[in-house]
Amino acid sequence: MNWDDTTDTDATAERLVGASADGEDQAVEAALRPKDLGEFIGQEKVREQLDLVLRAARARGATADHVLLSGAPGLGKTTLSMIIAAEMEAPIRITSGPAIQHAGDLAAILSSLQEGEVLFLDEIHRMSRPAEEMLYMAMEDFRVDVIVGKGPGATAIPLELPPFTLVGATTRAGLLPPPLRDRFGFTAHMEFYGPTELERVIHRSAGLLDVGIDTAGAAEIAGRSRGTPRIANRLLRRVRDYAQVKADGLITQEIAAAALAVYEVDARGLDRLDRGVLEALLKLFGGGPVGLSTLAVAVGEERETVEEVAEPFLVREGLLARTPRGRVATPAAWAHLGLTPPRSQGSGNGQQDLFGT
Repeated sequence: MNWDDTTDTDATAERLVGASADGEDQAVEAALRPKDLGEFIGQEKVREQLDLVLRAARARGATADHVLLSGAPGLGKTTLSMIIAAEMEAPIRITSGPAIQHAGDLAAILSSLQEGEVLFLDEIHRMSRPAEEMLYMAMEDFRVDVIVGKGPGATAIPLELPPFTLVGATTRAGLLPPPLRDRFGFTAHMEFYGPTELERVIHRSAGLLDVGIDTAGAAEIAGRSRGTPRIANRLLRRVRDYAQVKADGLITQEIAAAALAVYEVDARGLDRLDRGVLEALLKLFGGGPVGLSTLAVAVGEERETVEEVAEPFLVREGLLARTPRGRVATPAAWAHLGLTPPRSQGSGNGQQDLFGT
């Protein structure tokens, strides 16, 4: 069960198929997280490479190299950071980029680390620039310069740090400056999960939650989980509730499909917001092209919500395309909603906002 903690917008936290973790998710995840690499499902290449890094460090009696994990929310970055600490038999300190807005915030954390401790820095790309520059020296030389005083009389006092392992996690690796990326000894990109891997995740979670589920039921949930273990576990819990109230507690394909219909998650993993965006694009604008602002107004959502919450999955599924002229629906979008595209797609109302992006 592999997931991490990332919150981009309030809207994502409210969605059943949102990849961010709220309080309930975090509590359940703590119980479901694997404790070592052998239990971790999926991400085979990353697991193999990371296992070599950790085993070599243990053989040398040294701290592990700094690790950078990138990928979408919910794929296992936080879980892997905890596994790294467990494999190295070291304590772990958890913080996030948004929580470090001043160099002094980072200096306070670094100066309190124990030798060999793992520092997990989530959303590392959102750290302030002064703290980021301090981190360069800490990662490379295990030293920071603490500035005492202000103005011409300010002095820098060097502070030696014990060797530690930094595990950075980011959902937007492109925002990391090259000097920071280059200081990580091992970098890994977390991929979305396939249906078979998600079925294994669901079966494992069902066992830990003492939920009865058959193969077809697990496959039904996996197919709607958007390639993300966190979403798979969240859907499993909601289907479990339905099965306990409406059936005998066993999750079958029929029960899973009926439960997710209640929660408005369709067979492809789209929810109300996703379908609302597609329906507006197809029915109101003839499939586009249409500008993002116009599309957002049509679905009654903020521009940022449509762009950051709904669009990434629709684009990844090949249902929507971003073009210089605006958003355009693909033939797969027409087929998914059971609609017939016009002879000349984009000749409708979408022409009124061709160049809005």
